[in-house]
Amino acid sequence: MTKPLNSQASHFWRTSSEALCAQLGCSLQGLTATEAAERLARFGPNSDAPPRIEGAARAILRRQPLSLILLVAGFISMLTGDGIGGLIIVLILALSIGLDTIQEGHAVRAAEILRRSVALKAEVRRDGTFREVDVDQVVPGDVLRVRSGDIIPADALILESTAFTAGEAALTGEPYPVPKRAGAATDPDDTSNALFRGAVAQTGEAIALVVRTGRDTVFGAAASALAEAQAPSPFERNLREFGLVIARATLALVLVVLTVRVVFGRPVLDSLLFAVALAVGLTPELLPMITTVTLSRGALRMAGRKVIVKRLAAIHDLGAMTVLCTDKTGTLTSAEITLARSLDAAGKDDDRAAQLGAIAASLGGDRGSLDAALVAGRPDAAQGWTLAGRQAFDFSRRLGSVLATGPEGTRLIVKGAPEAVLELCTMDGSARAAAMARVHALASEGLRTVAIASRMWRGPLREVETDDETDLAFEGFCAFADPPKPTAAATIARLAASGVSLKILSGDDPVVVKRLAGLVGLNAERVLSGADIAGLSDEALAVQVRSVDAFGRLAPDQKSRIVKALQAGGEVVGFLGDGINDAPALKVADVGLSVDGATGVAQAAADMILLASDLEVVADGVEEGRRTFANILKYVRMGASSNFGNMLSMAAASIALPFLPMLPTQILLNNLLHDLSELGIPFDRVSAQATAQPQVWSMSHLVRFAAIMGPLSSVFDFLTFGALLYLFKASPDEFRTAWFVESMATQIFVIFIIRTNERPWRNWPDLVLAASSLIALLVAMVLPFTPLGAWFGFVAPPPIMMAGIALLVVVYLACAELLKPLAIRTGRKG
Repeated sequence: MTKPLNSQASHFWRTSSEALCAQLGCSLQGLTATEAAERLARFGPNSDAPPRIEGAARAILRRQPLSLILLVAGFISMLTGDGIGGLIIVLILALSIGLDTIQEGHAVRAAEILRRSVALKAEVRRDGTFREVDVDQVVPGDVLRVRSGDIIPADALILESTAFTAGEAALTGEPYPVPKRAGAATDPDDTSNALFRGAVAQTGEAIALVVRTGRDTVFGAAASALAEAQAPSPFERNLREFGLVIARATLALVLVVLTVRVVFGRPVLDSLLFAVALAVGLTPELLPMITTVTLSRGALRMAGRKVIVKRLAAIHDLGAMTVLCTDKTGTLTSAEITLARSLDAAGKDDDRAAQLGAIAASLGGDRGSLDAALVAGRPDAAQGWTLAGRQAFDFSRRLGSVLATGPEGTRLIVKGAPEAVLELCTMDGSARAAAMARVHALASEGLRTVAIASRMWRGPLREVETDDETDLAFEGFCAFADPPKPTAAATIARLAASGVSLKILSGDDPVVVKRLAGLVGLNAERVLSGADIAGLSDEALAVQVRSVDAFGRLAPDQKSRIVKALQAGGEVVGFLGDGINDAPALKVADVGLSVDGATGVAQAAADMILLASDLEVVADGVEEGRRTFANILKYVRMGASSNFGNMLSMAAASIALPFLPMLPTQILLNNLLHDLSELGIPFDRVSAQATAQPQVWSMSHLVRFAAIMGPLSSVFDFLTFGALLYLFKASPDEFRTAWFVESMATQIFVIFIIRTNERPWRNWPDLVLAASSLIALLVAMVLPFTPLGAWFGFVAPPPIMMAGIALLVVVYLACAELLKPLAIRTGRKG
């Protein structure tokens, strides 16, 4: 597709309409139908790139290596005769991928909201007359007409306007309507002569020259981020790293066992079957299912807390989050303009200015957000007053007038921008300067001011003219605020106590952002603006973001830069936003959060959607994310301790002993029963200690845990071997049966020890986990004494041998409890 403008014209509002027409090859009279068709073919439709849809094969390949290991292990098991075991592994893997893919499919459907977030029809001048066309048919060079209530379909330069304002909160975070007019920009950052796709026309009418469409617009640049491949989340990266470690360990152990046994002259087929069974035993095949089920249960619980999860892995990332970046409008603030103060001419609190302003707003206002705030603040002010005439708000003069008759007689009331209204008042220069100083003082508090002036009307009633707005008495100021939510400060303190710091990333004025930061308890000593950030390198920005909590007047790409700078410093970053300008940052953040009622592009870019636009919901979600991860970590720790230790012992015994320490079918049965015992993990309860701080999956901590708890398991396995061979003189079948029982008992009972960092008797497991574990243990204990046990090669051991095994199990569990603090000492609490 052809780009409509060169790079120098990216800030098209700095260019005259004549120069733009020359670049676009059009005229200010619009296009013909033929020209429009040619441009549509050249520039493409006025729409966004569709999101990439991931197929089933790609969904498998992009998953952690552990899933691929399981897939291969399942097929090998079936090829070597264990069809049931192999089928179970493949079915578990299919269920895990299916649940994950279905859940994440909501993200693709959510992206469809983009189509509905812009106008379906647009009014353009074709062949000399204005006509409606489909919005995707608008092309650069079209002359566009927009009216109050329209969603602007393209980026355009205003040619004519009448009392026109646009709501750009979704684009910039600015909650107030922005006046728009034709004419040259007064400074490089002045966009008062430009319209942007996705903004909403609030009042009046404008005719504009279309400059950019589709993906070239500000809206389109944000939406195009959704079509880019998303980098793996921290949880997905960690799971993939864990899978690679397991893969390397499995491959190394299997090759060593197979090679040594063959070199020692052991039967090749028996050695191969044993090695395959060992590989299956080493592979935690339930991890994908445990992970998905645990995350899915977390998603259900979070739905109860008013959080809709679109990407399951984001639940862990929310729990691991160390920094939350948020836009201010609608999240920290209510996004509703309120009347904060009413001041008299001397700057003292007085209600008269608000009363007169509310009369003017009720009788002849434009019903914008400021007029609505005046009426809401003084709802009874206009009682007894009637409208006798008015002068509509003139955006070039920045004021408007109302002639009203009421208890005070007939009064002309003028309201508007302070500098415009003060020029019409009978006051000297020093008084006017003092009034403007109060305006600046209010602005430093984040308050926006409207000046109110009036005079008694002399003469017959008629429509107000511009010449009537003279010799006015200055009545005072009405000051407006977008106040913080009542719960904002307390929730920020709650997040800070749980290890999550908050930073404000806003498109609003830095003065306003600074005031808000102070009100909600953040560090407000310094605010970085977009201009400040533009002058910083990525390395310098990474240093600055550590100590600055508030950022103002940011462009969408600057929000993304701040998120990346925090990530470069090792932070796990969440981003909460609801506007089009937030979409790029939502995409690059480790976890993107949007709100119900946000723009479609923001919802499509987010990983989670908050049904209540409140930080309290985020704090609840953080706790749920940590609870979910704590349960996943339990399974990983169990595999890294008893399971890995037992397989290591088995590999060593298979080399040292003249017979196999366990038959391949016994290994697979051991693995299956151990897996069944852990099915209750997703339902387990988690202590408050485990959710107190961010939960991060550290491979070094897991390796430390395995290096302590795994060898401990192997030591007791070797003690068992010695007792069976030299104390009890066990036969091969008795050896296998007794070690099977010991292995199952240690693997299952240790669940209750390593599931918590506390003493087991102070943190009891959930009933579901207790039931799944004890039922699996009961099966393992009873099976060797049943006729079915003979099918697996078991025999009934003598009671004295079972008593010896029981004693070893008790001593092992005591040692595991003693070494547990050392094993988890350097890890995050979980």
